[in-house]
Amino acid sequence: MNKEEWKKRIQVLVGVSLIMTLVLGYRFFQKQIMERGSYLVQAAEQYIIKEDLPANRGKIYYSDMFPAATNTRLYQVVVVPKQVTEKEKVAKELAGILDLSENEIFSKIDNEKSYIPPLKHKLTEEEGQKIADLELKGVVIVPESIRLYPEGQLASQVLGFVDGSGEGKYRLEGYFNDQLKGIGGEVYGEKDTKGRVFDINSQLSARNGTDYVLTLNHDIQYKTEEVLKSSVEKYQADSGSLIIMEPKTGKILAMANFPTYDPNLYNKVPQDQQKVFNNESVSAPWEPGSVFKPLIMAAAINDNKVQPDTENVFGSSVTINGYDIHTSTNEAYGRETMTEVLENSDNVAMTWISELLGKETMYKYLQDYGFGRKTGIELDNETPGDLKEPKKWSDVQRATISFGQGITATPLQVLNATSAIANGGKLMQPYIVEKTIDYSGKEDSRSPKEITQAVTQD
Repeated sequence: MNKEEWKKRIQVLVGVSLIMTLVLGYRFFQKQIMERGSYLVQAAEQYIIKEDLPANRGKIYYSDMFPAATNTRLYQVVVVPKQVTEKEKVAKELAGILDLSENEIFSKIDNEKSYIPPLKHKLTEEEGQKIADLELKGVVIVPESIRLYPEGQLASQVLGFVDGSGEGKYRLEGYFNDQLKGIGGEVYGEKDTKGRVFDINSQLSARNGTDYVLTLNHDIQYKTEEVLKSSVEKYQADSGSLIIMEPKTGKILAMANFPTYDPNLYNKVPQDQQKVFNNESVSAPWEPGSVFKPLIMAAAINDNKVQPDTENVFGSSVTINGYDIHTSTNEAYGRETMTEVLENSDNVAMTWISELLGKETMYKYLQDYGFGRKTGIELDNETPGDLKEPKKWSDVQRATISFGQGITATPLQVLNATSAIANGGKLMQPYIVEKTIDYSGKEDSRSPKEITQAVTQD
């Protein structure tokens, strides 16, 4: 080898060494500087442990502190297919306890995945212990908190339910979901090479959800639902609502709808029947009909248009702008006092009352009775009903509104307005929560609230 060839080889060797040095230098820079944060995180994960501490969902009680919604501990069975060495054996052993077929279980675990959804939820402690005693590799029993409604269907359309992800849906569970579910905590600690925790560095305690005590009386609610169910079935109605309220306070003692459902089994309700989740006492406005007449008569008396003993003669029908309005029996009641007008439920006489009051005055009283706006009760999906402005009323609409047609209202609105008559004319704010109890035990009680004086006590 001559001197020139030797020199070239030395140059190539130096060039290769320089390139390797540059590459290694860049890699060191990349690992030690650019990716330092990532490696610090990976290192920390090897000895730092972080666990979430779930909060307990707040309970809901009837006024006598009987539980309406509470929590119970059940169990779920989780299989890690990657860790299961005898899949056929596992499928056979679990089938007898879980009430699932061997084929169904085997088809789910016959893979090498690190996670599949739990095979089954809501196992009892006895069922969970049976599986744990089998000591099957890759099979784990995990506790889970389940919402429980001890009385099944009772007050279900007031309570709502909690779905599989722990979120409240409908009614109280939905309306107060954030307060009920509480705030989860966290615990940080250190673990050794075998994963054992040997030191707790810090802990943020979970805040359990707020408890709610309702105004609903447990016994009255039970009887109310019993009466409503038998009435709907007796008269072959599609549905019905029944509410009981204290006129002087606005406190709801019972609120029932039929048909109903069991919130423990909400996921068993067919999709085409899920209208049953609605609380039609507050979400379904209807034309009130003749129950409206005492309200209009009270307005006329309050406005000095008539007195209880005021008399007039009324026929079997009256024509307004070419539209005939009849009595319900198509009979004329003749001479009647205003008291008798209500006793006879006389549509024709009520039309005369509406003429005395006029559109603007009628509208003012209807607003004072709370129609055309939400009552403000603490339940979701409340609707305000339909009360048009008087400038949009025809004379016929003015007349029909006097006996409860041409206007819509929820059962709660009608009850609240009627309760004002029984309460010296005072319209109260309906309420269904008696008090709340937060995670620290602090209580916050609700108080009766007057909305307006719809008519005078006289």
